[in-house]
Amino acid sequence: MRFISHLDLVRLFQRALRRACLPVTITKGFSPRLKMSITRALKLGVASDREEAVICLDEPVDAEKFIKLINEQLPEGVKVTGMGDN
Repeated sequence: MRFISHLDLVRLFQRALRRACLPVTITKGFSPRLKMSITRALKLGVASDREEAVICLDEPVDAEKFIKLINEQLPEGVKVTGMGDN
């Protein structure tokens, strides 16, 4: 997975969130998008064991349920291991 670009990783998570039917906030602009961002963009070819993302939800979701639902939709090599309180 180290050869996947930052934009492809963002698209991968957007698709996984939609397939998991999680209540992600959608922006209110001309071109609506899921309100999420991956905090740091890694260079192509650089591997990482832990990256952080900010995903805004419309309603509270139990951390274990969120992790289970999203990991079922992610490909091998990418998985969510934890969820913060914010």
